Amino acid sequence: MRKLFQCFLFLIACVHLANAQEYTLLIKGGHVIDPKNNIDAIMDVAVKGDSIAKVAVNIDPATAAKVINAKGMYVTPGLIDIHTHDFIGTVPNHYLNNSFDAVAPDGFTFRCGVTTVVDAGSSGWRNFEIFNDQTIKHSKTRVLAFINIVGGGMRGGPYEQDLSDMDTKMTALTIKQYRNLIVGVKVAHYEGAEWAPVDRAVAAGVLTDKPVMIDFGGSNPPLSLEELFRDHLRPGDIYTHAYAKVRGRMSIVDSMGQLRPFVLEARKKGIFFDVGHGGISFNYSQAIPALKAGFFPSTISTDIHAGSMNGAMKDQLNVMDKFLNMGMAMPALIKAVTSEAALAIKHEELGNLSEKSVADIAILSIEKGKFGFTDGMGNRQEGTQRLVCELTVRAGKIVYDLNALANVKQDKE
Repeated sequence: MRKLFQCFLFLIACVHLANAQEYTLLIKGGHVIDPKNNIDAIMDVAVKGDSIAKVAVNIDPATAAKVINAKGMYVTPGLIDIHTHDFIGTVPNHYLNNSFDAVAPDGFTFRCGVTTVVDAGSSGWRNFEIFNDQTIKHSKTRVLAFINIVGGGMRGGPYEQDLSDMDTKMTALTIKQYRNLIVGVKVAHYEGAEWAPVDRAVAAGVLTDKPVMIDFGGSNPPLSLEELFRDHLRPGDIYTHAYAKVRGRMSIVDSMGQLRPFVLEARKKGIFFDVGHGGISFNYSQAIPALKAGFFPSTISTDIHAGSMNGAMKDQLNVMDKFLNMGMAMPALIKAVTSEAALAIKHEELGNLSEKSVADIAILSIEKGKFGFTDGMGNRQEGTQRLVCELTVRAGKIVYDLNALANVKQDKE
């Protein structure tokens, strides 16, 4: 009888403990920046299962099974990188399409606080299914995609110049089939003077209510950027490589260092301007005068592939560091990789810490010191601060923990 009574007391204690521990994870004392919800303050974030349960001041640590002390750190929604190349494979001479120059998402995301990536046109309608089966379904990172207007995808060279393979109807049908995964249409690397690639991509976007991401330029003389913004793109379309200065492409800052007025008009129209750093698609000669003129990026992305990640770009945090050291305020910086990025791809359920939203969270710290940063042309700028990802949560689970914060025992009394 005594043993039965002891078991009964033990069960009561377990039930009491379970009820007391309302949350599976509690992040305490961090500086929470959640632009969508206008939060920029010291607060706690509670997680239950795979969802955000509560964001408030001083949540009782006794109510959580695991507590992480984030004092002195920033707590943000999981970062979104809207320009990546993830269609990794083993087919030779296919550039970023099922080949060696693409990169597997989980290898570079979580260590940077990134929980969502958007592949930027590596696949087309002819091979998106392979990309889905091969990469998307096997990634812990959330992988979405812009589908290339070229049916064969980003194979490089002459394959991306084939107007006969730019099929509006087939592109739109593929988007409709995979509407939960494909966020829009990508135009890239076309070197002709025709507007057909842009117009066919926009037509597919109209048919599916999806944005178009434009990697523009390559003709000689360059096509008019003003005409692109005014006559071909719609509000909500995305102009990537915004701070590039490359041959065959009109830049947003002119030879006198002045921001072209029609760029401001394009922003007023509702066009998003994305960084898309890549190997050579970010230049300080564009970024510095543009930012001094108040022209900050809508979204910050990497254009990551095997070449750019080992060059000037490196990773999402390094790209963010460049803008941080050029004077972009932390709340604006986080907005560009969370809620604004989610808005650009029409997935506004992401990029925020709203109650019941998926618990994708980044914990970041700022390291002070003397650091060097370069653009794609080797131009160097010094900075005094850089971001470090301390911990990443994806759908409620800790997937990266730089300094074992989750293993520190916390006093819950």
